[in-house]
Amino acid sequence: MMANCPPMLNAGFMSYFIAGTDTGVGKTLISCALLHGFCAPGMRMVGFKPVAAGCNEQGRNEDAMQLHAASNVSVCYEQINPYCFSRAIAPHLAAACAGVLIDLQRIVTVYRELAVRSDGVIVEGVGGFCVPLNEQQDGADMALSLNLPVILVVGIRLGCLNHAQLSAYAIEGRGLELAGWVANCLDATMPMLNENIVALQQRIKAPLLGVVPHYQSVPDARVVAAGLNLSLLKH
Repeated sequence: MMANCPPMLNAGFMSYFIAGTDTGVGKTLISCALLHGFCAPGMRMVGFKPVAAGCNEQGRNEDAMQLHAASNVSVCYEQINPYCFSRAIAPHLAAACAGVLIDLQRIVTVYRELAVRSDGVIVEGVGGFCVPLNEQQDGADMALSLNLPVILVVGIRLGCLNHAQLSAYAIEGRGLELAGWVANCLDATMPMLNENIVALQQRIKAPLLGVVPHYQSVPDARVVAAGLNLSLLKH
């Protein structure tokens, strides 16, 4: 466990670490929406998916490819996604199966290379915030090594109140700034959906950047971007 945060790697830049309350809660959708939202006024933005589990025959991950497409800085795929594993399982297990050790220093180095070429980097985590990356480090350590403000994507479904609050506690407990959160409505039939979102607003000490309604199919990230209030972000 890392005791102290390193100096902010990109003070003054619009860079954020996108964490999720679980896997499959819409981190990629929100990350792409943030890229579009910041690119619209003319900023040079790039997405970064340091670790991905599950790839196609070309060795590329679908989430990372979406981030690549949403970026307006010209970089190669390998810079967007330095660690890509074939099996769609927990990253530390996928890495072990591939005989690879996920090195956080390599991730920091690639991040720095992207940061100097852009006005900001949207870093998408893998799985939930505390998912293991190797025998000793997890997703929280990755966020801490980058020392970026965190935006939490909350999958609004049964259990979200507990998962969101635990994730917020974990982020703040590591000394990181929770800059904001997004409510992504995953369950079209969830009872008292609005009341659950209000309950989280009362308990999470960060602004709600937007509520993404339930869609029958994956929405265009540009549409989602229009529903986010990025002016609530301090950076």
